[in-house]
Amino acid sequence: MPASGPPRGSAFDEHHPPDPALLSDCVHCGFCLPTCPTYVLWGEEMDSPRGRIDIMKAGVAGDVFDANSVRHLDQCLGCMACVTACPSGVQYDKLIEATRAQLERRVTRPPSQRWLRRLIYALFPYPRRLRVLRGPLRAYQASGLGRLVARVGLLRRLPEPLQAMEALAPKLGRMAKLAERTPAAGTRRRTVGLLTGCVQGTFFPDVNAATVRVLAAEGCEVVVPRGQSCCGALSAHAGREPEALRFAKRVIETFEAAGVDNVVVNAAGCGSNLKDFAHQLRDEPAWAERAKALSAKARDISELLDELGPVAERHPLAMTVAYQDACHLGHAQGVRNQPRRLLRGIPGVELRELREAEICCGSAGTYNLLNPGPARELGERKANAVLATGAQVMVTANPGCWMQVATTLARMGRRLPVAHTVQVLDAAIRGVPVDRLLARALDGPGTVVSTVSGSPKATEKPGSPSA
Repeated sequence: MPASGPPRGSAFDEHHPPDPALLSDCVHCGFCLPTCPTYVLWGEEMDSPRGRIDIMKAGVAGDVFDANSVRHLDQCLGCMACVTACPSGVQYDKLIEATRAQLERRVTRPPSQRWLRRLIYALFPYPRRLRVLRGPLRAYQASGLGRLVARVGLLRRLPEPLQAMEALAPKLGRMAKLAERTPAAGTRRRTVGLLTGCVQGTFFPDVNAATVRVLAAEGCEVVVPRGQSCCGALSAHAGREPEALRFAKRVIETFEAAGVDNVVVNAAGCGSNLKDFAHQLRDEPAWAERAKALSAKARDISELLDELGPVAERHPLAMTVAYQDACHLGHAQGVRNQPRRLLRGIPGVELRELREAEICCGSAGTYNLLNPGPARELGERKANAVLATGAQVMVTANPGCWMQVATTLARMGRRLPVAHTVQVLDAAIRGVPVDRLLARALDGPGTVVSTVSGSPKATEKPGSPSA
């Protein structure tokens, strides 16, 4: 049974501190170490899962969080690779989530960090605000102004997080409007609702359009409710609990009204968050059962398609694919085999695995904006792993991974087509030729056009201040 509150003298308040019983599950065996991105980068014990658990234990015992403790906790990507690796079943996901919510309430960060966080969380969880940004951003990209300011060195004078934002911005095309209801092709097998997402819906509209087409081809009636809000993933993973709960309630209301059998998600971080609604709203009797019901209906697109089995014909796609596991799909949701089965089910597709597949690419929601130094180094590590496969295209299941790896490849001068799993399936079902699919994945909407040149800077060492 979880503890009701912290012991007397704890550095935590009484609202869901990290549970001492869960903390004690860690036996310091070290199986997590080779899978932890920050430990792999620095070899620093306090930047490993068990080191961070020691910081949490010290907080429960009464130690006040100093700047170093906060920095070590902030430098965690929340990728959950340690959860997969742990033989003792340590629920590090619950521990870091509880700790980050405590930090948000109890720690005063330096002014530069506070302003950066305010900017990020006032923009990215709001689809309407992102859509307003599309116009100026598209004009900026079309004008070539980005290349000009990079050439004269203006970008390098910006703070690193703003440089990261500029570099990560994907190329924007036309914003396709999805029908509110798309009938199933042939016999209707299921009625599903599509969570369009914030970044996914605004910057990667082709992925949502492909998702609707594939679902309809596989016998699903697809409902796309109007006026969707953010699901709260970014807020929840950052410890912004009240904000995350408001978003979660709106999503529950939206899809209850839609009357669907399943809620389909094509962004790994969002899917992980929807499946956690029951835990997030456990304290609210009016919402707990509704949250549990919504979580039970949530499916990643690859998960649902694998569950249903194929009915639509797959045309051959003779190409080699490097499949990159998004952390919140593989580690947090345990969805690994399903996308691989779907890709291998396409005639001609040869799947190639990445080395260090369990190591995060450095995107991790907003991590690459808040901690651009280590994120950049992890992005290069992942990009090199992708290139080592010799594949023609990288396929992934999360917009953050897409932007992170594509930006790194562009900066390295090694551009490579990047696509979502569902876009490859869509091409196979529609009979799109391989060369057209790859050209679209290389130059179409969603492509990252990097204006930041040069080699990545050395990442911050564990003794330096957090970005």
